[in-house]
Order: sequence, then structure tokens, then C-alpha cells
Amino acid sequence: MSKSSAQYSQYPQHHAHDHGRPLHRRPAAAVAAAAAIPLPSTDDAYTIVHHGKQVRLGPVVFWIVVGTVVLLGLWSAATATYFAFRDDVLTRLIARQAEMQYAYEDRIAELRAKVDRTTSRQLLDQEQFDQKLDQIMKRQTALESRATALGAMPDVTGSIPRTAPQRGDSSQGATQGTPKPSPISDTVTFVAPPDREARLESRAPTVAAPPTSQFAKNQGFDNVLVRLTTSLDQVERRQMATLSAVEEGMDSRMRRMRGVVSDLGLNLASLEAAVPRSAMGGPFVPVKLTANAGPFEKQLNRINVTRAEMDRLNRTLALVPYRKPVIGEVEFTSGFGVRSDPFLGRPAMHTGLDFRAATGDPARVTANGKVVSAGWSGGYGRMVEVDHGNGLATRYGHLSEINVKVGEIVKLGQVIGLVGSTGRSTGPHLHYETRIDGEAVDPQKFLRAGVRLSAG
Repeated sequence: MSKSSAQYSQYPQHHAHDHGRPLHRRPAAAVAAAAAIPLPSTDDAYTIVHHGKQVRLGPVVFWIVVGTVVLLGLWSAATATYFAFRDDVLTRLIARQAEMQYAYEDRIAELRAKVDRTTSRQLLDQEQFDQKLDQIMKRQTALESRATALGAMPDVTGSIPRTAPQRGDSSQGATQGTPKPSPISDTVTFVAPPDREARLESRAPTVAAPPTSQFAKNQGFDNVLVRLTTSLDQVERRQMATLSAVEEGMDSRMRRMRGVVSDLGLNLASLEAAVPRSAMGGPFVPVKLTANAGPFEKQLNRINVTRAEMDRLNRTLALVPYRKPVIGEVEFTSGFGVRSDPFLGRPAMHTGLDFRAATGDPARVTANGKVVSAGWSGGYGRMVEVDHGNGLATRYGHLSEINVKVGEIVKLGQVIGLVGSTGRSTGPHLHYETRIDGEAVDPQKFLRAGVRLSAG
């Protein structure tokens, strides 16, 4: 490519490879025609000559071509550089992408693990709460069954503080109160009270479900469980205290009852053998405790065993005349032993006790037994003798009227006659005797035993 003038363009170019060839000259006409064509200015045109051909370019096109070639060169250089260093760049990019991916995956795994821990903790807390609530419900059921068992025990009625009766319960309270002692004695007659519906004052509270969301916001379920557990603990302690009081009272009464028999010089085995047996029966089933029996069940079993023994002693002592034969305060007009005879004025043996009473007052038998004599008997006047078995007998003299007959079975407290002044008597009173194997003994010995029993 060169920038040429017009004077050279009309001549043919001579090339090295044209040696040996004949020189051709253009025709004159052609030369004249070429001379007639106007040539552009030499200042603003570029001529590219190749193999005898000329291409004339303007400066704008020329620089466009040059710029294009330069850009292509730069692009080629950049492309070559890219391909030369492509592996390092890709490695860095891949490593960075992998690092970012690992970081995201680690973060996701951490969040997932955190969610799993939170879920597991919630499930564990829920499971623990359910277990605790189930234990509380089972414990409440057990305490309610214990309260039912305690309420069915007649011994518990005197150990539980009773609430004050309401205004509408006055009549019911009057009819269901603690039974009074036997009218023939100030002592306890060992009769089971009719109040079989007595229950513990502090029953296990019902597990109420408070509003979950509000209560959980204020105090939480743990506080609910703690309060329920505390309430059940208090109920259980009161139940155990009640059982302990009942057991202690029964043991104390058992000791007194055995002591009374011993003090009276009676044979307990002989007394038990003399107790008439009622129509009872059934297969023998020994008392057994379950392997998982707790302190309450064991103590309740001891109380039941003690009660069975005490019932047997009660039936035995029902044959021992330690009650009073008349109602009211004890007032003796004459005691047991040597005294001055009221008719002769000489010393004489008085074989019984004289109870002050008015004519017509009821005379009651002091123990279960069988009437062996009922009628006039010398100085006794009208007299009733009752055989209580095992050599024990009682006599009731100076009666104005007799209400039983020979062979009749009488029960404790039954009216056998009316006080009078028949026989060797200076006034209305009841002559009462206690005999063992036919020998008169001091009745006060038996009465003191009754006072001792009634003290507990």
C-alpha cells in the first residue's frame, strides 16, 4: 500500500518475474483514455497495489480498517491470555463457589441441627410433662381409694376433724352424730358407729385444667405440677397421720382390754371359748399383701388385723360384767364386805353393792348371758341371776318386778326388772352381786375395769 502520484500510474509496473517476457505496451487509445480519467488528490487517498491491482481507500475507511485490525489483535491477545490462564481462573472460581456452597450447607446443617435440638427438647419436655401428669393422676387415684378405705373404717370417724354443719344440715347432724354410750354405763360399749359414710376431710384435689396459654405465659406448667404434687403430699401426710392415730388408739385399747382381763384374774382363753358363735362361715383365705404394697397398705393391713382381734376381744368382754346396772351417777348406799346388819345391828358380810335408786327404775343386765334364776329368793326378795359363762354370774335383788324368765338369753343393757324393796330391805334400792365360780367378789373391781376401758 502506498500513496502514489498520477505520473507513475500511467506506466506499467515492472516486476522481477517478468524477465524474459516480451514487453507489451498498451495501445495508444488505452493510454489516452487513462490520461483522460481524472485522478484524485494525492493528499487524501490511500492506494493498495497487489498484482497490478490498485485499491484506493479514503482516510476514514482506512482508519476504520486499521482500528478493526487493532481490535482484532487485542481480542486475539486477550483470548490467548484467557486460554493461557483459564485453568487458574476456573479453579479459583470453582473453589470460591465450592467454599460458598460449603458455607451455606454448613449454615443450613447448623440451623437444621438447632431446629432438631429444639424439637427434641420440646418432645422431651412434653414427654416428661405427660409422664409427671400421669404419675400425679395415678397418685390421685390411689389417694382417693385410700380415702375411701379410711372413710369405711369406723375408727376414723373420731380422728377426722368434722366441718361445722350448715344451717340445713342441723337435723342430719343430729341423726348421724357419734352414738352415745350405753344407757347402763358411762363406758364405751364398742359398738361400731353408724356413720359409715365418713370420709377424709382433705380429699385429693381434682386435677383441673386451667387455660393453657394464659397459665403457661404467667407461671408455666411446672408450677402446676409442683402445686398439685404439694397438695397431694399434704393429703398423703394427713392420711398417714390419720392411720397412725387410729393404729395407736387401737393398740392402746387392746392393751387396756388385755390388762383388764389380767387384772380381773380371768383366763382370756376360757373367756373366748365361752363366747357363743353366730352363724358364720366361708372358705379360709389368708390375708396377703401384694409385693408392691407401700407403707399405707402395710399399716392399713396391721389396723385390719388389730381390728379383727379387737372385735374378738369385744365379744369376749361382752361376757364380763364391768358396766353399771343402773342409769346415772354411781351412788352406793352400802359397799361390799363386812358391815353392820341393818336389822340385827351385828357385823355381817355384805356380798354385793347397794345402788341408790327409786322404785320402778329399770335394772339392766351388765353383760350378755342366760337367765338361770328369776323369782323370789329369800332375803333377796324378787331376784334375777344371769350366768355369763366361764364361771361368771351376776345377781339383781330386791326387784319390784321381774321382766325375764329362766332360760332366756339376755343382751347387754336389756332391762331385766324394776327396782324395788322386796326381801330384807329397808328401802328401795338395787342389790347387785358379781360371782366367780359361785363365790361373791367385789363388783367394784369390775366397775373400775370398766372405767379404765372407758378412759381411752
